[in-house]
Amino acid sequence: MKLHIDNNNFIDTSRPLDISIPLRNSEENPKAWYVSAPRFEAVMTDQFTGSVKKGGSVNFRNVFFNPHGHGTHTECLGHITEEVFSINETLSEYFFQAQLISISPKELVREDGEVDLVVLPEQFPTINPDVEALIIRTTPNKITKKSMDYSATNPPYLDVRCVQVLLDAGIKHLLIDLPSVDRENDNGELAFHHAFWEVPKNPNFERTITELIFVSDEIIDSNYVLNIQTAPFENDATPSRPVLYKIKKS
Repeated sequence: MKLHIDNNNFIDTSRPLDISIPLRNSEENPKAWYVSAPRFEAVMTDQFTGSVKKGGSVNFRNVFFNPHGHGTHTECLGHITEEVFSINETLSEYFFQAQLISISPKELVREDGEVDLVVLPEQFPTINPDVEALIIRTTPNKITKKSMDYSATNPPYLDVRCVQVLLDAGIKHLLIDLPSVDRENDNGELAFHHAFWEVPKNPNFERTITELIFVSDEIIDSNYVLNIQTAPFENDATPSRPVLYKIKKS
């Protein structure tokens, strides 16, 4: 189906570009923050068998997972506030003008001698003034991102100074293919999260961060329409399925 954005542009809803990583009942599922693999377990009681393979009439499984640690998820400021605000309540729109950019994090030597890979503010290209969402694909873009155990690996992250670039550009929704915008071990500072959501001085309830996406190399850097699909969890974060649509000329 064609959906017209304006008189000159449309999207084809039959050609979505899914940039999420599915949740799998497997050790190959991506993991972060020291969580074990997700578990999908059939409900088994004396009166009920939740597995067709084991003689039940239906498959009826419990799923044990962590939104932040097990794949693509969207979070709100409730991730870092004393009161746990709900992403289900704070995200009330689902379609956005978006821009995809690719950046190769730079090596940064810290005072303690450790070498980090960091996205720096000067690496950002010009951001289209019409977009509300920015999608960052880090390079090299290895397929192992879809099954990586990031725990204790010090993965790349974003320099806190990048926040000002985003706010100056009017970005409300940031999507990245990393487990966090902040350094894995930062002594709980979470500087980027706090600056982006302006917590505690001026908390912003509209902005979201989506982490652990995967953008295949076939999807070129350009402007898109983004649809952020979320499970209606009353929690600071929820599993999500961000989908891009190419913008075409009428």
